[in-house]
Amino acid sequence: MVKSIILLSGGLDSLVSLGLTREKYNLELALTFDYGQKALKSEIEASSKICEYYKVRHKIIKLDFLKEITHTSLCSDAEIPQGEDLQLGEESAKSVWVPNRNGLFLNIAASFADSEDYGYIIIGANKEEASTFPDNTKEFIERTEKEFEYSTRCHPKIVAPLINYTKNDIVKLAVENSIPLNFVKSCYQGGEKNCGKCESCIRLKNALLYNNCKDMVEELFE
Repeated sequence: MVKSIILLSGGLDSLVSLGLTREKYNLELALTFDYGQKALKSEIEASSKICEYYKVRHKIIKLDFLKEITHTSLCSDAEIPQGEDLQLGEESAKSVWVPNRNGLFLNIAASFADSEDYGYIIIGANKEEASTFPDNTKEFIERTEKEFEYSTRCHPKIVAPLINYTKNDIVKLAVENSIPLNFVKSCYQGGEKNCGKCESCIRLKNALLYNNCKDMVEELFE
């Protein structure tokens, strides 16, 4: 059976993508990336718990150079935009943009695929974030997959199971499929709990409340 790799940050999208695809795509390996992000520790902890729960091999990839060239707030001393009045859109996306992040992550996963014979790469790209992050769009995924026809021998396919879903839809899928949302660490800040104020947290919190998951909001957020 063809096996697959997933890009796993420990956030909502990658967790739900893993839960939905692990059996169908014979998911064997999860890659978590260390590029000097403020939330690194919490991302590794969350991803490790998820992999232990689902019995998936977990590997952490260090990308020191990416921190050196990333000047946005996820890695630098700049403050991450936050607050209930935060406008989710181009400006907030610009403040947390990491140069070619998803492109780089997918290409690294493709190197593993080519070396270890993986047929699929799973990514948590979704409809809601595609509106402000171009590396979450169908077009980006299709073009990257086309690139693999030339840059690899195994020609892995990219699977984005959430590409047509909003955060509200994704939380609903998690609930319906008994995916453990208590593992989620989507926060840009990287505290002990999700801060509830950064863009990623606001999207998650709103989706949980929309799906009547008030107990989970109390558990996950400060």
